[in-house]
Amino acid sequence: MLHEVLLALLGYTGDFIVDEMENANPSSGCLSRDSDVAEECTFSLAPDITFITTSQRDVLERLIPLGFYYRELDRFATKSRNLSWIRLMHDDPQPHVSNSKGKSKQPSVYRRALANGILEILSVYRSAVLQIEQTLLSDPVPILATVAEGFNKFHVLLPPLHELILEVERGDIRGGQLLNLLHKRCHCGVPELQACIQRLLWHGHQVMYHQLSAWMVHGILQDPYGEFFIRRQQDKEFEHSSSHSDPLYKKLAHKSLEDGSITDWHMGFHVFLEMLPEYIHMRVAESILFAGKAIRVLRNPSPAFQSQNNALYQLIQRGPFRIRGAMERFAGQKEISTDTQLIEEELLPQSEADKIDCMLQELKAAAEFHKRSFENVVNSIRIIAANHLWQLVVVRADLNGHLKALKDYFLLAKGDFFQCFLEESRQLMTLPPRHSTAEADLKIPFQQAAIKTIGDDDRYFSRVSLRMPIAVKSSQMDISKLKLSGDGGSDSLLLGSALDPSLDGWDAIALEYSFDWPLQLFFTQEVLAKYRRLFQYLIRLKRTQMELEKAWAAAMHQDHTDFANYRKERLKCFNSRQRRQGSSPIWRVRGHMAFLITNLQFYIQVDVIESQWNLLQERVQASHDFTELVGFHQEYLSALISQSFLDIGSVSRILDSIMKLCLQFCWSIERQETSPTTLDLEHISEEFNKKSNSLYTILRSSKIAGSQRAPFLRQFLLRLNFNSFFEATAKGVLNIVRSRPTLPVSHQ
Repeated sequence: MLHEVLLALLGYTGDFIVDEMENANPSSGCLSRDSDVAEECTFSLAPDITFITTSQRDVLERLIPLGFYYRELDRFATKSRNLSWIRLMHDDPQPHVSNSKGKSKQPSVYRRALANGILEILSVYRSAVLQIEQTLLSDPVPILATVAEGFNKFHVLLPPLHELILEVERGDIRGGQLLNLLHKRCHCGVPELQACIQRLLWHGHQVMYHQLSAWMVHGILQDPYGEFFIRRQQDKEFEHSSSHSDPLYKKLAHKSLEDGSITDWHMGFHVFLEMLPEYIHMRVAESILFAGKAIRVLRNPSPAFQSQNNALYQLIQRGPFRIRGAMERFAGQKEISTDTQLIEEELLPQSEADKIDCMLQELKAAAEFHKRSFENVVNSIRIIAANHLWQLVVVRADLNGHLKALKDYFLLAKGDFFQCFLEESRQLMTLPPRHSTAEADLKIPFQQAAIKTIGDDDRYFSRVSLRMPIAVKSSQMDISKLKLSGDGGSDSLLLGSALDPSLDGWDAIALEYSFDWPLQLFFTQEVLAKYRRLFQYLIRLKRTQMELEKAWAAAMHQDHTDFANYRKERLKCFNSRQRRQGSSPIWRVRGHMAFLITNLQFYIQVDVIESQWNLLQERVQASHDFTELVGFHQEYLSALISQSFLDIGSVSRILDSIMKLCLQFCWSIERQETSPTTLDLEHISEEFNKKSNSLYTILRSSKIAGSQRAPFLRQFLLRLNFNSFFEATAKGVLNIVRSRPTLPVSHQ
């Protein structure tokens, strides 16, 4: 009887202990290996057993479920460790395993690791059965109590483990979800059970560390069944998240044909939250994501980058007389004599890869998972990857030179070039842009300005190109909204000029900048969009200032001519003298406009751009971390946009209206041989005063001037209101019912 009990404890029933499931379906025979785990215990004493006492029956009924739990755990482990799906990998990249009910399930390396841990526990259980069998054979009077005593400790282990595999089977729990479940089950009050669950969790972490090693050492995502919390962006998800008409994704799709690492960096991988264990913080997961992507970039440089370095290295080896020619061919490189060692070195030295692997192996060998140690190792690996990526982008790819080029051209630091360009294209911009040839028409003055102002030593200008979007009508519609209040014919001039597309049809002018690998990692399309937004704002401001200056220069030229004629023929030049006296109010209005536009331009170019540029340079020099550089650059662009008021809708709209009013004023003066009527001039002056005073009132509010978003705003306001003119006239904005002077006189 005792030997039959021992066999039942190993899952083999007979005449003494029977399996109710087999008795109910005698034709089914043995249970299939792929059948689901049974939920309720089906082992019981045979109903015809009468020769045992009540106490013995109670002991046996307590022991029998252990055999059932052992059988189900063994079946789960065998099924999870089945490697037959490997043969299907060549035919189907994602094979599915069907169970007895026809349900299709994917294989799972994490569930296989759990099965390995369960087999370790079952091996201890089998050893206990053998040990009890030896004890019974050596005992002259074997008793059932010996068997019951030997299995006492398994009553707290096997039932919870059976409950665990039931939950795994029901929910098809895999990957990080399985780690999360095991981590939760570790928190129990039974030391023996806690040690067993921790061992199962250790087996699951071995798989995770193996995937982390492949990702953070080699840059390879080894996850055939979607169980890792780093996942590749699927093509369908990419198509769903991107619009085919979006130029950002079009450009990245085009870049992907040239270099897949850029696309992988920006949208190739992401953190899959469903497989991220709860005990791993999102910040740590993002560090793992960054480190793996950085290693992929360092281990897979662009073919063009490799060929350039190889050719440069060969020229260096030929002798110093080749150096000058190499410098001319590879102008993008820094001083060749100092970069020879960098060219010879790998982007990621093997010693650094071995160091990363060693840190992960130490975590893998630990008996328990320590959150603090794990986070420290991940942070150390992230720092190593970020430092080498910094070396690649900043030193090898000359990041600072390209930042300076973007400042020169997108932020108008090369003022002489853009002054020349606007003068060369001024005649062209007096006409509405033609949709089909606008960009080609602008390239001619653009190149002429470059010939006059850009030297041969500027190796970055060839990367700059002028763009004129086709859909310029959308920007032209904005000016029609600028309706001025007044009576009847007083609106005719302004509304007529507002509908004229030549006033703002050219505001869509934009610049493009071409980057070589790996600068696309730093200068994303979102970053370039911010630069283009700033450029369009600054070029409009400069164009407005130039038109005001041109109007004044033309007036002074005419005035000198009239004065010379007046001296020659006093009597015949009475009309000229009258015209001079009548035009003085016009130039007072122009003076107010020029004063505001000039101070605004000085504030943005000097107080905002130069100060933020100096701060960025200090940070770039002090940092050796790629992620820090990205953050510093984002702060730099955000500061430029916020301190230029582009992110404040009310201020941005007022500035837009002021520039349009200034252009309306200049074009109306130029197109009329005689001065405009007093009523038209009064309307322009009235509208400009309202907008400029509203701007001053908003900027001097405590919400803006009192905040830290614009530290130099008070200086700008002081320059505007140095004689209290704005402060005095701004009071009229709060009480518009009061009559206002036609042309307020400023004592500037």
